[in-house]
Amino acid sequence: MLLPLLLIPVLYLVMIRPQQKRQKQWQEMLASIKTGDRVTTAGGIRGIILSIKDDTMIIRVAPDGIKLEVAKSAIASVTTQDGPSGT
Repeated sequence: MLLPLLLIPVLYLVMIRPQQKRQKQWQEMLASIKTGDRVTTAGGIRGIILSIKDDTMIIRVAPDGIKLEVAKSAIASVTTQDGPSGT
């Protein structure tokens, strides 16, 4: 009877809490992005942000300077002039 009661806090500390921290860091990263930042999408596309709307952004990708509209939720990492700040 005591074992299941001890298992719940251990599961919280090992699984749930770290995921919540990563989610919070990712949301802060998305809130701090600005035009000119280099981003990598979850699909592996790398580009430079040209403009930001509410939930989408326009990025320019190399080599031909193609402009793509991507959802903010698709951004996996951001590299600014200061250095990497993504996952």
